[in-house]
Amino acid sequence: MRAVYIEQTGGTSALILGERPTPEPAAGEVLVRVAASGVNFIDTYHRTGLYKLPLPAILGSEGAGTVEKVGEGVTGFKPGDRVAQAMARGSYAEYQCVPTKLLVHVPENIDLKDAAAVMLQGMTAHYLARSTFPLKSGHTALVHAAAGGTGRLLVQIAVMAGARVIATAGTAAKAELAIQAGASDVILYDQQDWVAEVKRLTNGVGVDVIYDSVGQATFTKGLDCLKARGMMVNFGQSSGAVPAVEPLTLFAKGSLYLTRPTLGNYISREELDSRSADLFRWIAEGKLKLRIDHVYQLGEAAQAHRDLEGRKTTGKLVLAI
Repeated sequence: MRAVYIEQTGGTSALILGERPTPEPAAGEVLVRVAASGVNFIDTYHRTGLYKLPLPAILGSEGAGTVEKVGEGVTGFKPGDRVAQAMARGSYAEYQCVPTKLLVHVPENIDLKDAAAVMLQGMTAHYLARSTFPLKSGHTALVHAAAGGTGRLLVQIAVMAGARVIATAGTAAKAELAIQAGASDVILYDQQDWVAEVKRLTNGVGVDVIYDSVGQATFTKGLDCLKARGMMVNFGQSSGAVPAVEPLTLFAKGSLYLTRPTLGNYISREELDSRSADLFRWIAEGKLKLRIDHVYQLGEAAQAHRDLEGRKTTGKLVLAI
């Protein structure tokens, strides 16, 4: 089968398009004929070695397709079923073995490219807004990188919950996308003192929660944007790892809460089914609007990584397999 893999970590030149053995599903797994794979920052972390993998390794942690074969003991899935997954590595390939504990059924009214585009970022946005800090009417949230794949979905889900969203973006075009997603205000962080703007927009009170996927460039200043007992949710580090935080800093800035969540701790079997069902239903009803920025062919994975890391995108990147 064709696949994109690495034999050593490094830049985009480390990505190899070549033939790999077609895997066989073990007990509790199914073999999926992959139709589309999402492209995510975690893929770049695997490529560079920030997150260590045994090598050689096929990249990709999100995909959708059809079941080709089932392993021993598998129930609930059969050949021909339309399925999607997040958190199972190896989706940059024509075939992938996926544990059924990470797999969901895709309704017939959902395109497989859309399913691949929404699983990781959509479920991340869902758990952030519904579980990590359960938003409701009266809350104000600050969402960094609000025009990106996760950010734009997070804004929409937050607004559905009745929260006010203040967004940050790097350009006027990206700001417009955040407004279209439902943000009440957008701050151009490269052109404005965004901490002062947050204070102004909240009459000096601050926000209830910050959803920060940027990390190093925004984290420390963000602590000054929270109201007393507010929560900093750092769920990514696209600009680099955040610095160490002394517990007394949280005390001094208003008894703040700090969490560094990850999707793997928010997808029990019940949560996986309920979160994905919400996402697919909202897409079908037109309440959650996906923005697939670009669809690449499998052999264009390196370009997809360059575009993602270069902040040239305003939505989801997908590989068509």
